[in-house]
Parts: sequence; structure tokens; C-alpha cells
Amino acid sequence: MEKEKLYSIINKIDSLDKEAMEKAKVKVDSLAKPLGSLGRLEEIAIKLSGITGNIKNYINKKCIIILSSDNGLVEEGIGSAPQYVTLAQTINFSKGLTGVAVLAKENNTDLMVVDVGINTDKKIPGAIDRKIRKGTNNIAKGPAMTRDECIKGINIGIEMAKKAKDNGYDIIGVGEMGIGNTTTSSAVLIALTGCELNKAVGKGGGITKENFEKKKKVIETALKINKPNQEDIIDIISKVGGFDIAAMVGVFIGAAFYKIPVVIDGFISAVAAFAAVKLNPLIREYLLSSHYSKEIGYNIIMEEMNLIPMINLDMRLGEGSGCPIAFSIVQYACAMMNNMATFEEAKINPDYIEKIRDEDCYIV
Repeated sequence: MEKEKLYSIINKIDSLDKEAMEKAKVKVDSLAKPLGSLGRLEEIAIKLSGITGNIKNYINKKCIIILSSDNGLVEEGIGSAPQYVTLAQTINFSKGLTGVAVLAKENNTDLMVVDVGINTDKKIPGAIDRKIRKGTNNIAKGPAMTRDECIKGINIGIEMAKKAKDNGYDIIGVGEMGIGNTTTSSAVLIALTGCELNKAVGKGGGITKENFEKKKKVIETALKINKPNQEDIIDIISKVGGFDIAAMVGVFIGAAFYKIPVVIDGFISAVAAFAAVKLNPLIREYLLSSHYSKEIGYNIIMEEMNLIPMINLDMRLGEGSGCPIAFSIVQYACAMMNNMATFEEAKINPDYIEKIRDEDCYIV
């Protein structure tokens, strides 16, 4: 049942509305400015039109969906913090005390926090309880989860995307909380791409040189023991991923299915987005990338998906912290499209633009 539900959604994802995008491009080029002079803002505005089918778009309601879960591999002693920090920070999201919480509040952005596998029996105030179980297994000793649990996690993410749609959110971002999840993300990335270990594994939240070497050995062991199938995305996530990653994959799938613009945060979010795109390449069209992550594997993913992040602030926090900053940039793109005068409205003869357009000599 869960499997059929998942693939029915994956297989019904549509491409962007090309007609709306063409109309949006005409509108952008009619604005009283040199052609292409607002750069990426123009690209974003056109992409939004493809997603929504509307020439004018408004980002009034914003939400970051944060998936929280624990990882069994922390028993290997490679985490940047003790495991209880997953629970502590998930509680602190609703209190407005974390990095993403303060940035979100500054930009009038809501948080949708979801417990998909925190190692606790507590009901967390302000969090949606969709716990699969209390953390995954240790990937250095065997699969993180069963295939059925992985599919359940993905479906939970899709459910959260639908919840965001039903609640009227115009844009969503995808974040996470889970000590040890840069390790699982690196393992998933290597399994997806076959890239070299040293090009995919960073220091996450910050670890000693000794623990960094141990982290790489744990990933190497996990891949050797579990032998994830590169052609089977569910197999990869279930063997070396986490409940948080599975659910994040689901949010990206759901965003594309329900036609909501969705913003990638940092490395872990990007790995989940990449896995979703592997399940259906059309999902890529709905993605916006917020910031360059300091994690080295992030660049591999951006190259694979041919995406360019909006900003570079040397961030590496995670949690979804890049999303509210990116939301502001998307709002600027909407302001350009919705409020800027056309040549006709500005009473400027646009004839000179036609020569520039014909010769493809955009002013830069």
C-alpha cells in the first residue's frame, strides 16, 4: 500500500508550464531595464511562473519543513555532538532559539517541525509526531532501516508537503536535525554517484582530525557491508541513509507533485533533493538552491543537478537556515515581476532594445 501510494505520486509529477514561462519571459523583457540586467532574479521569476502557471506570483506565506531523527551510527563516536542534542534542538525550534528559528522569525517564516525518528519517548511540544521508530540502526553494522520503513519515511515527507499546500504556503524550504546525518548523507552521495570518498566527506558540524578519519572509515565500512544498489534509490537510503533523509526526499517529491516552489538548504538537504531527482528527473525543475555549503560534497550535487545556489555566506549549520534568506531573494524576484514598470508604462521607446536583442549583446 505504502509503495503503491509513493509511486503513484512520483509517476504523476508534471513538467513545468512552458507556456506560462514563455509569457513570463516576454513580461520580464518588457520591463524598463537593459535585457537580462536583473540576472538570476529574472530566472527565478520565470521559474516560478512555470511552477504555478501564473505570470505574477506572491510569496506571502513561507514555511521551512524540518525533519528530525537520530542515527544509530553515533555509537561509533563520530558525531560532532552527543546524540541528545537532536532532541534538545528539536525542542528549541518551537522555542525560537535555534539558528534557523531566529532567521525564520526575522523573515516572517513558519517552521513545520516533524519527529520522524528521535531517540526519545517524549512528545515534543510544537513538533508533529510521525516517529517511525527511535532512531535508525548503525550503518557500520548493517542496514539503517528496512525498505518498508524507508518508503514510509518518504511518504511522511510527501504528507508534510501536502500539509504545507493545504495550509496555503506559497513556498517551502527543507531542513533537518539529526546528529550524525552528514555521515549518512555522505554515504548516500557516494552510493548515488560512485564518487571518491575524499570528495564527498567533510567535517560536518566540526570534529577532530581523529574523528574525521574515523568518520571516513565508518562510511567506507557501511558501503562495503551494505552494498547499496546504485540503480535503486530506495535501497541506497534504506541501507546507508536516515529517517530524516527519507522524509526530506518525500518533501521534495511532494513539492513537485503539489507544484510548490521548494528551496534546498545545505548539504543534507541537497543529498535528499538529488535522491528525489533520481526517482523522477522532473523534480529538478521545482528546485531552488539557497546557499553554497561548506561541505565538500555539496558541489558534486550542484554539478550533477546543474543548479546554482543564490548566495555564498560560508554557511554550514543546516537546520534549513539558508532557506529564509533565499525566500527573501525569491520575494525580490516577485517584486520585480509584479511592480516594475514596463517600457510602455515608463513612457520609454523600447526600439533600441530590439537591436540589442537581435544581436544578443546584452549589457553586462
